[in-house]
Amino acid sequence: MEYKVVLGDWDSLQPPARLVRDEVFIQEQKVPVEEEWDDMDKECLHAVAYDKNGETLGTARLLPDGHIGRMAVRKIGRGFGVGGAMLKLLILQAKERGHKEVVLSAQIHAEKFYTRHGFVREGEEYMDAGIPHVQMRHVFV
Repeated sequence: MEYKVVLGDWDSLQPPARLVRDEVFIQEQKVPVEEEWDDMDKECLHAVAYDKNGETLGTARLLPDGHIGRMAVRKIGRGFGVGGAMLKLLILQAKERGHKEVVLSAQIHAEKFYTRHGFVREGEEYMDAGIPHVQMRHVFV
């Protein structure tokens, strides 16, 4: 599958990012609406992936403190490297912004994915929005 990842602010990428997060987190994973939306979106750099026809495939965000979050890929985009492409791009952006590391809260089912991209698990499992998570860190060399 051909796709591209676009970076931008919340004002420019809100509609496609909302579509993905609503579909994946709220509808598919049953995350409560009030836990999905926060005031940080306006402060973040957002990544949105599109296929060659302009269909939205995935989204993620980089917070000002170097955390990566709200990473999601719609079912139609899974298995094609979309998540990895967004993650790599946000890691590069974090490096360019002077961060020495990135940290994220990974859903347990995605832990191996993040490990393949250089993240290391820290601490024990915990629940967030009713889903088991673990904190992971990627220190830049």
